[in-house]
Amino acid sequence: MHKITLVTGGTGNLGGHVVTQMVGQGRPVRALSRRPPAAGEAPGVEWCQGDLAAGEGLERALEGVDTIVHCATDGRTRRGDVVAAQNLVEAAARADGPHIVFVSIIGVDRHPLGYYQAKYDTELLIEASGLPYTILRAAQFHDMLHYALHQASRLPVMPVLARTSFQSVDTAHVASRTVELSTGDPCGRVADLPGPHTLTMTDMARTYLRLTGRRRPILPLVAPGSVPRAYRQGLHLAAAPQPGSRSFEDFLREGPAVKVPAAARKTAR
Repeated sequence: MHKITLVTGGTGNLGGHVVTQMVGQGRPVRALSRRPPAAGEAPGVEWCQGDLAAGEGLERALEGVDTIVHCATDGRTRRGDVVAAQNLVEAAARADGPHIVFVSIIGVDRHPLGYYQAKYDTELLIEASGLPYTILRAAQFHDMLHYALHQASRLPVMPVLARTSFQSVDTAHVASRTVELSTGDPCGRVADLPGPHTLTMTDMARTYLRLTGRRRPILPLVAPGSVPRAYRQGLHLAAAPQPGSRSFEDFLREGPAVKVPAAARKTAR
């Protein structure tokens, strides 16, 4: 018999996939979210409303839990993810010390983007907590590149980052690996999970325009600043792409809805 797994951010992009896959496997799942689900959403899930940022509702959410899959993220405040993780770790320590599985991003220990730095700080916090943990770093999701290209294509000329490549990965694939890790023993930091191809942003833009039937001239730009330079240096990339995930092109062929990623939300300083 499986004990209860708590999924934070259960209504989010990654968390929603994790919850759905666990339910499909017949695992008892409790999802923590700031908002209740819509009627009929994710049947078979126990929903628990709470606020990680305020530390509210966590004691109830952790009752009987032996594993936490921490997917909740919030790019609206610079330190939002760290505060949320601190509250979660403290509540978990007061409970039965469950195994925490945290999904982070490849390169967060070397990339200067504030959202990535918050992910790295969260990793360090979990590692120092004394709780059993597993940390998986994944590449940028296809959804994130889809959003960026959609936004760029709204202009008469489509700007992209010059000399910049991505190894974007399918969200459901990351969820599958996360679910797998949640069923096993704590592993510390595990191998990174990039997507199946390393593609320049220019090539991704060409694919996006072709599959959406749009026509735009593409303008590769060498943007100033440390963050664009870090992307050009490939600080967000794994040593090599990894097969197994649906490709970016196959993702686009399904005509997905445009989703605003957490990192693209307005960030307060």
